[in-house]
Amino acid sequence: MNIEAERTATEYLVDQGVPTANANKSLLSFLAINALELSAPASPVLLECNAPTVPPGWLQLSGHPKSIAPLANGIVRKRISGPNDTELLAYRQLMVDPHAIKVVPKFLGVHQVAGEHFIDLHNMLHGFTEPNVMDIKMGFRTFTESEVSNTALREDLYQKMIAVDPSAPSAEEHARQAITKLRYMQFRENMSSTQEKGFRIEALRMRGCSPVTDLKTIKTDHQIRTTIGHFVNGRRSIAKDILKRLRQMRTLIEKSEFFQRHQVLGSSVFIVYDDHQVGVWLIDFAKALPLPLGTKVTHRRRWQMGNCEEGLLHGFDELIRTMEAVQQQAQHSSVRHQSRATDV
Repeated sequence: MNIEAERTATEYLVDQGVPTANANKSLLSFLAINALELSAPASPVLLECNAPTVPPGWLQLSGHPKSIAPLANGIVRKRISGPNDTELLAYRQLMVDPHAIKVVPKFLGVHQVAGEHFIDLHNMLHGFTEPNVMDIKMGFRTFTESEVSNTALREDLYQKMIAVDPSAPSAEEHARQAITKLRYMQFRENMSSTQEKGFRIEALRMRGCSPVTDLKTIKTDHQIRTTIGHFVNGRRSIAKDILKRLRQMRTLIEKSEFFQRHQVLGSSVFIVYDDHQVGVWLIDFAKALPLPLGTKVTHRRRWQMGNCEEGLLHGFDELIRTMEAVQQQAQHSSVRHQSRATDV
């Protein structure tokens, strides 16, 4: 995703239940850290319609740089496929859900320019100064059931698998030199903490440092806690504020009719903080799919083909437990530091 540190007023956040002191949130541009590919190629038109000069501090961590652009007045413009785009439909519903609207960035409208369609979202990084940012992909499944319903054996996916890990295929798969799309997708998810924890750390950027995007193999409890501990930099107050917000978001999602009616695949928890404030939001709804009639999900049960579970709330549960451990570690470190200072 992208980072832009220009200040602006964000009064709407106060209406969403965010304290005034934390109201200057902004969007780490929203799509770029997303590992999933766009359904359509980016277009230079995006940067031409009301296009500003890309401001200092705006950077691309990964993804498709021409699919997102910062506009004036704290707005991010994102290319979509058309008037029936899944993400557009999702945001329209999210904005009228009294619980969901407090969890996501504000949707500010849709535009058509030169035959292409765009949505405007509030840039949640406005008001932050040299922020630290982290993107965490949620769920233990980030692919749709339709993506993996084809059981055809594919040699290209076998080659991709062995290029990453030659020992990953079974003896039978080695003999066939081919695997299904489902097998490959599950292999890819299992490389990270996705399948076990229901979340994985996609990328982060610390103040004054280059973005770090090669985090998809962070998998064990120790690796995850160490990485998030590094991100909060031992600051107990930051860990506390992030934890409080994650708990609030979990409760709101549990109450939300939108989340009761949708499977939400490939969404991310975006965390940003600087020396004065913390912001945490759920972003990316390109794969927020309405549930089939009569289907209910808990967002916690394990996925089986046809049950539409994606593990969003399971991921929140595990992320909250991890943040609790990080906060405790930061607290203990602070106590030890104070003790040493007293001894001196």
